[in-house]
Amino acid sequence: MQVLKVDDLQKTFMRGLLRRKTTALHGITFAVEQGEVFGFLGPNGAGKTTAIKILMGLIFPTGGRASVFGAPIGDLRAKARVGYLPENPYFYDYLSLVELLHMVGRIHGLDARTRRTRASALIEQVGLAHAAKRPLRSYSKGMLQRAGLAQALMGDPDLVVLDEPMSGLDPLGRKEVRDLMVELRRRGKTVFFSTHILSDASMLCDRVAIIFRGRLHDVGPLGSLLSPKVYGVDIVWQAPEPSLERLRAFPGVHASTSEGHVYGAADVAEGNRFIAEVLAGQGVVLQVVQHRQTLEQLFVHEATRHQAGHIEASGEPRT
Repeated sequence: MQVLKVDDLQKTFMRGLLRRKTTALHGITFAVEQGEVFGFLGPNGAGKTTAIKILMGLIFPTGGRASVFGAPIGDLRAKARVGYLPENPYFYDYLSLVELLHMVGRIHGLDARTRRTRASALIEQVGLAHAAKRPLRSYSKGMLQRAGLAQALMGDPDLVVLDEPMSGLDPLGRKEVRDLMVELRRRGKTVFFSTHILSDASMLCDRVAIIFRGRLHDVGPLGSLLSPKVYGVDIVWQAPEPSLERLRAFPGVHASTSEGHVYGAADVAEGNRFIAEVLAGQGVVLQVVQHRQTLEQLFVHEATRHQAGHIEASGEPRT
């Protein structure tokens, strides 16, 4: 079942007194399936937040269509099944977290007992039990981000939409949010989140969409988007003294560690040839690490390709 569906979504803003047009989304199309963690990836200014605001019914598209749980965006019954954390959440700063969650629970129509039980569990889950009764104005940015996560989950939503959820969090906080997303998936929930922190997407996502300057470049599982080609092989090895100097003379030997010496091969065939040399010299191979394309490299490649296409289309000289 498709929880989110976006079809040729477009958004143009009118800027300034001269009403100049700025196109934020150039007809993007993708779908999010039930029960998956879907990453919406792109650099700052790529159009991620604009797309999410349209999906949440906060702004209107210029063209195209989108639906949530099969209903048009803005449908109240569909919105009741969604938990949303904006990129820069704002709360009534005189409220405590307990009061905020009870307010959100009342909006969702929860009775007092359910509100108390759910609020208590969420406060523990986001690590704010020590500050639950303090006013939100005393919270740091990272604490407000955790509070925002708690309010997004207060209604036990089927779809959780998180706009840059790792923003402002320390490494421990990021790990806790990742663990929370994994737990939501385990419970059958759908998680749609935007980020430019690619390591988080690599660890979490079943599928991703990559957006640059309002244009969607790739959608799919990470395994299908990343090249299977091996870009290099690192071999950690040791050898007895009689053959050590001969092997260390190979150009690819570039480092030594406490475990042994490191040989960097350009490809698998070259790596196999060096391994044969080590074994012929009565040495041992301790570790073989193959390097394939990472999500970061794919990101940079797409950005470079887009920039090159922009220069060619505009006729600008390359520098």
